[in-house]
Amino acid sequence: MTSRDNTTSLRSWSENLRSEPYRSYLYSYPHKTAYRELEPKAQLSELWRNEPAETLFLYMHIPFCGARCGFCNLFTLPDKRTGVHQQYVDALERQAREWAPIVGDKPFARFAIGGGTPTLLEPYLLERLFTIAEGIMGLDAQQASISVETSPETVTEERLRILHEHRVDRVSMGIQSFIEEEAAAIYRPQKPLEVERALALLKREPFPILNLDLIYGLPGQSVQSWLYSLDRALAYEPEEIFIYPLYTREQTIVKPEQIRRSGEDVRMACYLAARDRLRGAGYQQHSMRRFSKQSANAAKQLLPYGCQEDGMVGLGCGARSYTRELHYASRYAVDRQATASIIADYVAAKGHDTADYGYMLNLEEQQRRFILKAILHSEGLELSSYKERFGSEALTDYSELHRLLDSGLALQSVDLFQLTEEGLAYSDAIGDWFISPAVRERMEGFVFV
Repeated sequence: MTSRDNTTSLRSWSENLRSEPYRSYLYSYPHKTAYRELEPKAQLSELWRNEPAETLFLYMHIPFCGARCGFCNLFTLPDKRTGVHQQYVDALERQAREWAPIVGDKPFARFAIGGGTPTLLEPYLLERLFTIAEGIMGLDAQQASISVETSPETVTEERLRILHEHRVDRVSMGIQSFIEEEAAAIYRPQKPLEVERALALLKREPFPILNLDLIYGLPGQSVQSWLYSLDRALAYEPEEIFIYPLYTREQTIVKPEQIRRSGEDVRMACYLAARDRLRGAGYQQHSMRRFSKQSANAAKQLLPYGCQEDGMVGLGCGARSYTRELHYASRYAVDRQATASIIADYVAAKGHDTADYGYMLNLEEQQRRFILKAILHSEGLELSSYKERFGSEALTDYSELHRLLDSGLALQSVDLFQLTEEGLAYSDAIGDWFISPAVRERMEGFVFV
């Protein structure tokens, strides 16, 4: 290929990537739609025996919420029945008792409860989750970062008291929009006064980190209305803000045509406006989504944890577990009936000693994961860390990374490869582009039940 051909090819690739900035949100790699039934099943005792990670991440998934939002394709079921929740927590405890001897020889540096909406649980069931983590799994709340997701309507003094008692240092609340009509457009039954009530309570009984989630690109939303919601969030001085572009996917309630009917796609304009507003307010950008500022509250002396090194223990139906070579979980669904069926199977299960659904990562997939977990964050990829882990050079193993450099989307210093400011804005397109052919084939072949 001639130099002119190379230039033309790079220009074509660059224009194509920039023309579709919102291809896919790659929050994990390999994506959950690449998981399949494992044959043979993996014995967990064997799988975890030689896991090299020095510290682990403990995650509990509570797959219940008050209502499914129009953008949501998570594994969650709208169900407020306390009896159903109790049966589920009983099953989660049984799983924890079975898993504790298998994974309990290494400390947990991180603990998170997500969903769904964990604080939808009655206070006594929320308390039980911490009893399971501390009393069965051996979590030391003095040296672990602890994060809990919540929603405005479930924030109460009693639930916050429980979180404080168990040394939770990060509470994350999804708001999405402070404008009632915009929330209604994504089928979110949320009143601005309810949001303000919850925020007032959270600020009255503060946690070291309050994180607020907002979504831009909602049907009917303008850059001005988006900045109104962002400014309302900033008024509460959260230590962390996540801004998410709206995605419509198979099985989500909101469909692509609803966004198109609402006018032009304002997502990039919203992102750029929010990025500048947050930086001006003293927030540091860590990724396309995450912005933070230093907490004024005293922090714990945390154990180290490297997300690139895996080591995640996922308890509960819908939770994923990561070892270096295998990522596994329960089956994935969005449809109400299918989700309810998978949860029922989990509650009725006699044991959880094998992994039967997941993705086995070969060397290439481990390398791609290592690169993606680094470059999609502003801190970037330490090239020496890659070489230490894999014994080779990242830019030699994956020469296509030079395209990011040549197109101005990344830069390289002596030991650091990181996205430029523009590159961060196109993180989703870059993440999608770097998916391996094998993983993409599995993702495209996934069939929702």
